[in-house]
Amino acid sequence: MRYTPSVSGVRIPPSPQMKKIKYSKNDFEHWMSLKTRWRDLDAMGHVNHAAYLTFMETARLDFYDSLGFSSRNSGQVNGIILASMNIQYHQQVSHPSDLDIGQRIVRVGSKSFDMLTSIFIKDNESPVLSGLFTLVSFNYKSNETIPVPDIIRDMCREM
Repeated sequence: MRYTPSVSGVRIPPSPQMKKIKYSKNDFEHWMSLKTRWRDLDAMGHVNHAAYLTFMETARLDFYDSLGFSSRNSGQVNGIILASMNIQYHQQVSHPSDLDIGQRIVRVGSKSFDMLTSIFIKDNESPVLSGLFTLVSFNYKSNETIPVPDIIRDMCREM
């Protein structure tokens, strides 16, 4: 196994989950578009890594709404919560840019599911980043996990 040094000199083993995989637009079923904003930039002049998380959250909530779930929790009993995320950055994005965000449910378990998300610059076939999100079906009143709803189960398309 090859190790790469960090800035501090500590040797960190590479994560097997961070294997670079690039998807194409044909791999996704639900789409949302948005434009970068000046505030999304960092000191280096490209879109900051944290802005992408907001972009993907906005798209994920739009996807929930399209499935009939409320993207707001006020008064909602059953919902979906984010359990984990794994993000792979492929290239930089400058401002202004028009972005297309594609999503696809790729795994469903009994109480959780995985959603694959990639962000593309409009009219570009290679993603600028890809993310895998593990989401959990949750009852806010009982504060417990619940079975994944059938509508999500029906949307699953494994890669």
